[in-house]
Amino acid sequence: MLDDISQSEPAPALRPAASVKTEGGAKVHFSADGPVTRLKHLYQHDPVRVLFPTPRPGDITEAAIVTTSGGLVGGDRIDIELRVGSGGKVLAIAQAAEKIYRSAGEDCLIDVKLNAGESTWLEYLPQETILFDGARLRRTTTLNLDSGARILAGEMVVFGRIGSGERMRSGFVRDAWDVSVAGRRVWADALHLDGEIGQAVDHPAGLNGANALATAVYAAPDAAEYLDFARESLSAGNPGFLAGATLVNGLLVARWIGIDAQEMRAAFAEYWAGLRHRAQGLPETMPRLWHI
Repeated sequence: MLDDISQSEPAPALRPAASVKTEGGAKVHFSADGPVTRLKHLYQHDPVRVLFPTPRPGDITEAAIVTTSGGLVGGDRIDIELRVGSGGKVLAIAQAAEKIYRSAGEDCLIDVKLNAGESTWLEYLPQETILFDGARLRRTTTLNLDSGARILAGEMVVFGRIGSGERMRSGFVRDAWDVSVAGRRVWADALHLDGEIGQAVDHPAGLNGANALATAVYAAPDAAEYLDFARESLSAGNPGFLAGATLVNGLLVARWIGIDAQEMRAAFAEYWAGLRHRAQGLPETMPRLWHI
């Protein structure tokens, strides 16, 4: 079944010891085998590992992305590529929250590429990215969809170790999205904060004091059909966060900003579970790893 799985790709060349940084990543490709989606190709390089938990009954193939280093620092680079062939159905989830530590000057680079073939379903569900004070993060999430493909992808950012009383007051964040359908770019967007970012986070015209923000993007031919559901789901109201949804070039984009990161996380999960159930008929639940 897995005869063509390969780890033969060359590892990135090491730099001189004095400047060695983490350069890890994974390439994970799936293909449909009748009603079942199977792993076709796997390449992984420390500190990234990919595990394959047994999905809940009635759910789809899962891939769990693990960063074994316990966090990333300035100069580290992580590259993730997920590819699902025509007709495949996959849910990829981060095993745990990602920590980005204070940097002495270099950026931490994260590059995520999601590629979906014709008539596929791909979910990319990271958990929170926790930015320590002084962290520097440059992340790009790129979605490439063939005709008829559907991707539900998200990101969450927490500005500081809130549970320890620390907020991110300075540093650098560039969190960008780039979405193309059938080779045509349909949406590009970026959060960009640099320097003394506490002012922008606190300002009423900025994030109005939010400690966290989240984005969920549903790219699919039927995205417009779920705008009413999205707005209804996000309109419940909660003093811990604000949320809204809109359509951009046929893309359904939902966003949250929150003072209470845990309440926002719970609302994000409720929306995600509801959308996957309505759009794909999957169980209206989150993966087990989400609750660990």
